[in-house]
Amino acid sequence: MNKIVIVASVLVIIFGAGMLLWNVLKTRTAVSVPNLPPQGQEMHGNTETAVLAGGCFWGVEGVFERLKGVMDVTSGYAGGEAKTAHYSMVSAGTTGHAESVRVTFDPSIISYTELLEVFFSVAHDPTQLNYQGPDKGSQYRSAIFYTDEHQKGIAEEYIRMLERDGIFKKPIVTQVVPLKAFYPAEDHHQDFMDRNPNHPYIVYWDVPKVEHLKKAFPELLVRQ
Repeated sequence: MNKIVIVASVLVIIFGAGMLLWNVLKTRTAVSVPNLPPQGQEMHGNTETAVLAGGCFWGVEGVFERLKGVMDVTSGYAGGEAKTAHYSMVSAGTTGHAESVRVTFDPSIISYTELLEVFFSVAHDPTQLNYQGPDKGSQYRSAIFYTDEHQKGIAEEYIRMLERDGIFKKPIVTQVVPLKAFYPAEDHHQDFMDRNPNHPYIVYWDVPKVEHLKKAFPELLVRQ
C-alpha cells in the first residue's frame, strides 16, 4: 500500500471518528428552560431530598454533585420492590424500578425548582419515552418521585409551564409519581463519573452534560 493510500485511509478514519463524536455531542445538547417563580415553602432551611430518574444514573449523579447546596447524591433504584433492587435484575426492565438519584439538598441554598431546572435542561431529555441516549428500557424512563404534595405541585406546575411555552418540540413524557422507597445501588455505581472520568460512556454521554451545566448554570456550581 503506497503512502497516498495510507494517508487517505487515516484521514477517512479521523473524519469518521470526528463525525461520530459530533453526533454524540449534538444529541446531548440540552435546551434552555425558563425559571419557575419562587415557591413560598422552598426556602425554609431544612434538609430535603429529591428523587429523580433520567436514564443512566452515572451522569445524572455527576451533574447534581456539582451544584451548590447539594449535600449528597446517591445512585439507586425507585419504583419497584426491595427484593428486585439489584442492578442485574433492574437491567432486565421488568422490575418496575428506574435508575434514579436521591439528591439531599439545603433548600436555603438551592431550591427544588432549581433542581428541576437542571433536571429538565441538562441532566436528561424528558421527551424520550423509556430510553435515554443509547440506553433502552423502562428502567431508563424519565420520572420525578415526589416525597410530598409540595414537591408534586411544583413538579406538575413546572411541566405545565414547559409545555405551555413549547420549550420542547416533542411531548414531555416525565412521570410524576409518589416515592414509595429508594434503594441505593451497589457501591461500584456510586460516584462513577468522578472515579471513572475516562470511561467511554462517561466521555461520550455524560461529560457533555457537565460542560452544558457550566455554561447554563454557572451561578449554581460549587465545583467544576
